[in-house]
Amino acid sequence: MNRMLGKVLTIVALVGALSSAHAALPFFNDDKEVPSLAPMLEEVTPAVVSISVAGTQVSRQRVPEMFRFFFGPNAPQEQLQERPFRGLGSGVIIDAKQGYVVTNNHVVDQADEITVKLTDGRELEAKKIGSDEQSDIALLQIKAENLSAVKLADSDKLRVGDFVVAIGNPFGLTQTVTSGIVSALGRSDLNIVGNGGYEDFIQTDAAINRGNSGGALVNLRGELVGINTAIYGPNGGNVGIGFAIPVNMMKHLTDQLIEFGEIRRGLLGILGGDLDAELAKAMELDISQGAFVREVNAGSAAEKGGILPGDIIVSIDGKEIRSFTELRAKIGTMGAGTKVKLDIIRDGKRQKIDVVLDDYRSENLTAQQIHPFLEGATLSDGPNQQGTQGVVVSEVIPRSPAARLGLQDGDVIVGVNRQPIKNVGELSDILRDNQGVIALNIKRGNTSLYLVIR
Repeated sequence: MNRMLGKVLTIVALVGALSSAHAALPFFNDDKEVPSLAPMLEEVTPAVVSISVAGTQVSRQRVPEMFRFFFGPNAPQEQLQERPFRGLGSGVIIDAKQGYVVTNNHVVDQADEITVKLTDGRELEAKKIGSDEQSDIALLQIKAENLSAVKLADSDKLRVGDFVVAIGNPFGLTQTVTSGIVSALGRSDLNIVGNGGYEDFIQTDAAINRGNSGGALVNLRGELVGINTAIYGPNGGNVGIGFAIPVNMMKHLTDQLIEFGEIRRGLLGILGGDLDAELAKAMELDISQGAFVREVNAGSAAEKGGILPGDIIVSIDGKEIRSFTELRAKIGTMGAGTKVKLDIIRDGKRQKIDVVLDDYRSENLTAQQIHPFLEGATLSDGPNQQGTQGVVVSEVIPRSPAARLGLQDGDVIVGVNRQPIKNVGELSDILRDNQGVIALNIKRGNTSLYLVIR
């Protein structure tokens, strides 16, 4: 009798639990009393769009010396080849009022025409606001009424095992939905976005294929947790290992693109590596994850904030970090001037440090990124040894665009079109906004001259 009563009570408890889940979860269908993602997807899918692009891909090929011998010293050193291309991808509307659409940089890179197709069949021309190759994020803008935007989650709260849904347009098919779980967090060093890129991927087994790039990874509340970016597969097909950019990282980047039209990356100013178990044991620490600070750059944000060599950074703004790579990705996608709260371990004790991030551009923008005619020169913030303020030119590669322009080692760029400049960041800002003739004011020793870019 007692055994039978126990079974009855177990069944009653189970029915009660299912009833509670039914009331709490939005993905139960009230008509058929079976679990379904359909109600959530009906709210989310209008915010996921298809993107088609067209353009001309330009490739550079160096002219062999034998041809230069025949055509003389004025023969071109490079041969340009142009090839038209078309491509497909996905995107996510994150602001219905302003019409902002997020996608991957590799979806729209080099595109001359970008067309966004909504789920209701409308096709709209999109304007590219900006992009970041090093994190593979691009921001577009469309103009239309009655757009739907997806809600943004806090990707730092994701856990391995959370259910997620991938939405996109694989292989150019109409909108497709797949489901899975979060398989891992903080995936880095995958070289998906190239050397020097910022990787902190969400890994999922929700099926992601070609054409899903730029699409949405959402939780069961219909909130965006990531932007689908890449897959791991020996034959380019889905094998249950897909990667998405966390929405928090995406939000930091798109905020900068909206405000400035470009990424103004934050810089902490440290060198270091991962804290592993062996290093933790050597330093007699009771933790085995974090970012070990090996060196602090003089005058950097880290030095001003009080970070010392030997410190272990374990959290950013109260959110734990597991490695130096994760620290680099999070800091590098925050904007210059951002105030950051760091938790560090020093001498076995936990401390809090506030820092204001420097501008990465001042130290790390390459000449080619600033303007193609400057390629081949190394640029740095002045003043030079004589005290001349501006952008110091050094190590000009022979026969490079910079050398052909007339730049020489030791030159200081002090102005552009009669507008004074003080550093690499200001030079980049002026050249980005100037589409006409550019006159660089150069200080060369005691001589002042102009070099003109047409």
